[in-house]
Amino acid sequence: MPAQRRSRNRLMSQINVVPYIDVMLVLLVIFMVTAPMMNPGQIDLPSVGKSATPSVAPLEVMIKKDATLVLRDHAQGGAEQPVTRDELAGLLKQRLAKNPQQAVVISADKKIRYEEVIHVMDMLQQQNVQKVGLLTRTR
Repeated sequence: MPAQRRSRNRLMSQINVVPYIDVMLVLLVIFMVTAPMMNPGQIDLPSVGKSATPSVAPLEVMIKKDATLVLRDHAQGGAEQPVTRDELAGLLKQRLAKNPQQAVVISADKKIRYEEVIHVMDMLQQQNVQKVGLLTRTR
């Protein structure tokens, strides 16, 4: 008999989660009811005026199919000027002396070797051009 009595007085090792679910559902309802009543915080952001100097149109270095370079200045109406690598370096020095933040965009024919584009990018980096981009066509 004592062996049977011990088995009946054993502790229960299971957790009853039903009260926890009830509490969680009550909290969920409370948050759902009170959330629309809360006013979102207003943030007073500082304001700045427009820049005194207008942004300068970028220079476009075009690499044609035959690996020749053409410089297009969008600030002067998009006039194209065929240049050599040395002439391009000189023109960029002149433009960067006037405006160090001048942007330069490279556009290359899709059949041109990647190496040619890298050479032009390297030359721009040597001229300390801060803003360099690649021009692509959208589909």
